[in-house]
Amino acid sequence: MALPSLTKETPIIIVGAGVFGLSSALHLSQAGYKNITVFDKQPYADNAYSTAEGADAASADFNKVMRMSYGDEIEYQRLAFDGLKTWNAWNDEIRSSKPEDLPHGLKPSDLIWNNCGFLRMSIDGQLSPIERATLANMTREGLRQTQFMIGDPEDEKRARSHFRKGEWEKKSDPFGRKKQGKKLVGVFDSTAGFVEASKACTWVMHLCRRNGVRFVLGERDGQVASFIKDASGKTIGIRTVSGTEYRSKLLILAAGGWTPSLFPAVAPLLETTAGSVAFFQLPPKGQAPDLWDKFSPENFPVFAYGGWSKGHGIGGFPRTENGIVKIGYRGTKYTNYEDVRDPATGETKRISVPRTRYWPQPYDPAITKQAVDAIKEVVKEAMPELTAIGISGCRNCWYIDSLDNGFLIDYVPNDDGMLICSGGSGHGFKFLPMLGREVVNIIEKPAEKNAYGKLWQWRTKEEGLKNGLEQGEEGPRNWKKQVMATKEDWQFRESSRL
Repeated sequence: MALPSLTKETPIIIVGAGVFGLSSALHLSQAGYKNITVFDKQPYADNAYSTAEGADAASADFNKVMRMSYGDEIEYQRLAFDGLKTWNAWNDEIRSSKPEDLPHGLKPSDLIWNNCGFLRMSIDGQLSPIERATLANMTREGLRQTQFMIGDPEDEKRARSHFRKGEWEKKSDPFGRKKQGKKLVGVFDSTAGFVEASKACTWVMHLCRRNGVRFVLGERDGQVASFIKDASGKTIGIRTVSGTEYRSKLLILAAGGWTPSLFPAVAPLLETTAGSVAFFQLPPKGQAPDLWDKFSPENFPVFAYGGWSKGHGIGGFPRTENGIVKIGYRGTKYTNYEDVRDPATGETKRISVPRTRYWPQPYDPAITKQAVDAIKEVVKEAMPELTAIGISGCRNCWYIDSLDNGFLIDYVPNDDGMLICSGGSGHGFKFLPMLGREVVNIIEKPAEKNAYGKLWQWRTKEEGLKNGLEQGEEGPRNWKKQVMATKEDWQFRESSRL
């Protein structure tokens, strides 16, 4: 396949204004490309990616994990560390900006990246092979001093001088396991924390616009109805729901969970799945100052309770500035298969699609009872202070998983007009500052693939496990087979000992 020769004036269309699309647009504009247009059906310029104002996509969220721990996947570890300098620079630039110079949804006091630390806690009393591989790779890269193994005499000694007085005790044991006589095993990553997702996207959209990137947003003007092809089958543009046509020399499809329904040919590689999120709204600060203090980022870390997708599949965050404690469940990644017409063949295919307010059919925002029960179990055991509050809200976060949990950033076979940029697999947000750098490399040097170009290239897997994709619609994760939680299920009937 002869790949396109691009000039800096080449018309480039990006479909999707989430993390992958924004990062691609930012780095392409920084590389000098002057004719970039981003399309999205959500009115992000109006709602500032805020879920409270109607945004409904994986990139729109209170917070996302910022972690460097990747087991033996050292390329992702390196990319995460590469991004730290930019996250810090963005914080500094926002802090030094005048209010009138910031976009809707941001103020100078906002931190879009918070280095509160990340507790990776074991629930079986021993470090997992992934944890040991992470420590080995941190050592290999000269970064072992950033990791603190709980119970290790040398690491505990280092922690006393590294953290503020009393901080280590609070953040290494936020659930009070030592006082309860329980085993406490795990690793604390001092380089990690969380990013404020909606605010970070708002900021990068602002940076893109400063660089001349255009955004076409909204359910009519910004929503893609179909792709325009030439006689050879090459993608040369899009047609929106409004009927307007736009031409491109290169189209980057970065539509997250909507990618397979827009381009069904990618379904063997990517599958849309849902993670479940529950919110606990703390009482007003004046009524519960101790809770606000305990769950503040200064005293409480991001945590994985046995791993995000292992054991309980539970992880959580410090409270937000509005007093919301978010706890997520990824023990089961749910699918939602619907009929999708493949415009290339005219055939109707069964493809997993997001159930959001932006899908044509009505949807119920309730999460599954399985997820609620798992979250409640951990809360009762580890955070009994929250049981009297009960779950105050919930959300399904529709990700896009790849067949091996790695990203997919490559040209579509036999179509040099379209590049897929997707497959975040629930861990892509932290790479917002750096992902686009590699997208530019893949576009400009297609024959000289570096480690990331090779890692993220178009790939197939005929047999064996495929990150759940092998289950398909008949598998146990199908949304239509689940029992949904009611608001009554949100409450804790049994009193927990404080």
